[in-house]
Amino acid sequence: MSETVVTASSIPAGGNKAPPAGMVGPWAWLKANLFNSWLSTATTLLLGYLILRAAVGFIDWAFIHAIWTVPYSAKGVPDTSSCQNAKEVGACWAVIGDKYRLILFGRYPYEEQWRPALCVVLFIGLYIVSAMRRFWRKELALIWIVTLSAIFILMGGGLFGLKEVQNDYWGGLPITLILATFGIACAFPLSILVALGRRSTKLPAVKLLCVLYVELIRGVPLISVLFMASVMFPLFMPAGVNIDKLLRAQIAVILFAAAYLAEVVRGGLQSLPKGQYEAADALGLSYWHKTGLIILPQALKLVIPPLVNTFIGFFKDTSLVLIIGLFDLLTMGKVALSDPPWQSFSTEVYIALAIIYIGFCFAMSNYSRGLERELGRGERR
Repeated sequence: MSETVVTASSIPAGGNKAPPAGMVGPWAWLKANLFNSWLSTATTLLLGYLILRAAVGFIDWAFIHAIWTVPYSAKGVPDTSSCQNAKEVGACWAVIGDKYRLILFGRYPYEEQWRPALCVVLFIGLYIVSAMRRFWRKELALIWIVTLSAIFILMGGGLFGLKEVQNDYWGGLPITLILATFGIACAFPLSILVALGRRSTKLPAVKLLCVLYVELIRGVPLISVLFMASVMFPLFMPAGVNIDKLLRAQIAVILFAAAYLAEVVRGGLQSLPKGQYEAADALGLSYWHKTGLIILPQALKLVIPPLVNTFIGFFKDTSLVLIIGLFDLLTMGKVALSDPPWQSFSTEVYIALAIIYIGFCFAMSNYSRGLERELGRGERR
């Protein structure tokens, strides 16, 4: 019996034909997702019309008929008559040009505002470096310590010839970044310990304390925790020892964030199959080696989306520190609107604030999606 050898040349050319043009590409996607029925087509056209009309109206208001500058009197008082005349037609972005320093840096001394501006740059640089996986080494902890120390020296002064500025004068974006960064950085390791303690089977007292802590903190709003931090912390301090408002707010944010993050981490720990724990035990690893090398890396990878969602929530919740007299970014926007010439232009101020918040939150969200794809690359089928 003769054998038949199949070669590439013996395969009919028609087997390698590309799919029809109408089956792939953007037009095929539009047809399959937006115009696959008469109802879908009608809905697409209606929504497209509404979105286009809203976009044209916004562009017309925000850019074409907008007022970008206003004249000032000899005393430095802005003349907002042109903005008042165009109030319903165009935006008055001159309010941002006049108040951006107050919004971003609060009551920080005007001539020293280069220091909080540099701190914001250092924060952004720290986030970028921390997001790069090639820097995920022990040296990253040193980078954090040096950068955060430099930020506090710049903000507070009193060293290296810098004028001392009490933190009562800190405000705006630096306060928001300080509370969010320190809050999340300290709350995350605390949340891991609380999650492990809540799942402990050999330390019932520790488990009870962790359960009480999580349930108590999650049972009250952040405003209540901030208020209690402002009122109760000084009562537990020795006579003559006073904790400033910023530290009180920071402790409250850390405790509140840790309780929520602990539940996210606990969910990741519980989602791992039992075989992972048994395999680690079979290798003879100690509890901490098993947890740090096998269990936690897998658990944290599974809960990246809810972790980042919690981070974003707490970044925005820093605006609640007004309750104890701290002036964050959002609060400084409200303070800027208390100036009589600009009181009727709140829309422009809140849009500018929203762009800043959206920028930071979108960066966190986009990075988490990329990290999730990268870490899950080996598990794709």
